[in-house]
Amino acid sequence: MVLYTSPFPNSFLSVLHSFSWGLIFPCYWLVDRLVGSFVPTTYEKRQRADDPCYFHALCIIITTPIYLALLAASLPFALLGFLLWSPLQSARRPYVYSRLKGKHHASGATLLTEWKAAGSGKSFCFGSANVCLLPDSLARFNNVFNTQARAKEIGQRIHNGASRPQIKIYIDSPTNTSISAASFSSLASPQGGENTNRTVNAGIKRTTSMEYKGDNCASNNSEEREDKGGSGEPNEGEENSCIVRINGEDNGHMSDTETDAINGQAHASGPAEPSLESDAEISKTPNHKQREGDSGSLDSYSASRESLVKVRVGDGTGDQSTVNNKLLYKASLMKKTSVRKKKHTDETFDHEISAFFPANLDFLCLQEVFDKRAAEKLKEQLHHYFEYIVYDVGVYSCHGCCSFKFVNSGLLFASRYPVMDAAYHCYPNGRGMDALASKGALFLKVQVGSTPQDQRIVGYISCTHLQAIAEDTTVRCEQLDMLQDWLSEFRKSTSSSSTANPEELVAFDVICGDLNFDNCSSDDKLEQQHSLFTHYKDPCRIGPGEDKPWAIGTLLDPEGLYDEEVCTPDNLQKVLESEEGRKGYLVYPTSKNHSSSQKGRKASLKGNGRRIDYMLYTEEGLYLEWKVEVEEFSFITQLAGLTDHLPVAMRLMVSTGEDDP
Repeated sequence: MVLYTSPFPNSFLSVLHSFSWGLIFPCYWLVDRLVGSFVPTTYEKRQRADDPCYFHALCIIITTPIYLALLAASLPFALLGFLLWSPLQSARRPYVYSRLKGKHHASGATLLTEWKAAGSGKSFCFGSANVCLLPDSLARFNNVFNTQARAKEIGQRIHNGASRPQIKIYIDSPTNTSISAASFSSLASPQGGENTNRTVNAGIKRTTSMEYKGDNCASNNSEEREDKGGSGEPNEGEENSCIVRINGEDNGHMSDTETDAINGQAHASGPAEPSLESDAEISKTPNHKQREGDSGSLDSYSASRESLVKVRVGDGTGDQSTVNNKLLYKASLMKKTSVRKKKHTDETFDHEISAFFPANLDFLCLQEVFDKRAAEKLKEQLHHYFEYIVYDVGVYSCHGCCSFKFVNSGLLFASRYPVMDAAYHCYPNGRGMDALASKGALFLKVQVGSTPQDQRIVGYISCTHLQAIAEDTTVRCEQLDMLQDWLSEFRKSTSSSSTANPEELVAFDVICGDLNFDNCSSDDKLEQQHSLFTHYKDPCRIGPGEDKPWAIGTLLDPEGLYDEEVCTPDNLQKVLESEEGRKGYLVYPTSKNHSSSQKGRKASLKGNGRRIDYMLYTEEGLYLEWKVEVEEFSFITQLAGLTDHLPVAMRLMVSTGEDDP
């Protein structure tokens, strides 16, 4: 299957389309500005609180006639452009595939070779987010604004979170059963210059994400990975991870030599020789330069308290208190591990509310990227980390669907691994305002590696956005039916394998997206019992109508987006970790006695909010000798103040056994 790198089959149609849109755009922009001036956000209202009450009204009185006059002048040109633009959509392709060549860090081709090195399997990380990048006037109805600036900021934050080093501390302690919530620089402060050789003896300095800086040392990392060979470190297939192993000897006390070794290697800009007297084994990894955009909100430079350090259990002795003293953690900078990780001991994987996108994020599915200019800005930022991007997905005008479509599907897909095939289908049963958008499903096939026998290892990812109107349960169920049928057809049409001679081995099959129903609302019982959940597993779900206790809602109350308590990633993370905080800032399942928009008056409501953003995976249709398990699930607050949804992320481990097939 040929991937479309341009929206039209030839340059003539592309030029004609650009010309027609150039005639339409002034009218479109003026309407957007005019409507937006009458829909202020709570952020703007607070900014104007000190201004005289008549000032804003005076501005509207002055600007409205100007907008109307310019709109009247541009209308004839817009009509001419529309008459040219509309028939061109019949020749438009359903998506645009963008590949950034000559990247300075590891390319997709390089990543493919890592599967052979990871003989026991490999983990893959998936992310999904509804980013609400509508035209500015429409976005304001969700209490967000400045779509173009938000698009750039969202891309920067995703890039900053995904490209950070992944630090894991493996402590040989039988009593440590959770992942620590230490600060961004739990080992040392990677500040370079005069600070590179400074050790922090009184306590580890907490470095915010805006302060975090480092050098891109991908080459050094590659060399050390080769030197490492078969050293047997945990998760040997993971890229960009710093592993610290601390033995549980001497009652957990850390010597000065060990402290110097940890701090010195964490600060070093080049390879450093570990101390022979130290029990800590450190594998240095690249530090990606921090860019602007990881701030808590559009105006804030506060960053996250989210941990980049993960503590796991090994064999040995020692208790939690001595381990904390050993690592020199400040209590004021740590979160309670019982709240953050493994609170429910019967759970088989890690789960958390994280202020960062996961390090080494492999695949990203976004919804509501409707504005084309915003999509270009977002794509430009994401290309700093993702090599392959599929965007501008959908159809326009009357082409391909029953009703006229003013905007595309809003879907965007980004990947670190090569995309082999892609297909898009539009839901034909959209109703109301949703019928004006070409909502549908995007199906992708990616190559993630190859076996020693040169068999391709592939994965399937589906990204979708269902009908939004709450009462349209039957519409959503029909769309879920179509989603399953289209996915089955896509897998059959793109498969080049047979049972007797498998040329490809399927490693995973994942569905991501905003499904616009939750698993706890009594109004969503039809969707909760859909057959999709018999074939695909939801890591957050126990069964129809019941979520796992640690799962939280992903739909934020728009009225509180700019409250000081939640307008930064750390603040939102802290609030969502408490039940009372969730009741104040999440939208809850609808009930007869309580409105879903009641903020601060949800004390009697049960559950943890409406979870409408999903990550599903299946074990059906995969290579029979492999096993797929969830390794980690995260609710992410890094986009605080930029969207009214919480992004979610899931890390899957594909276990192949000791030998590759």
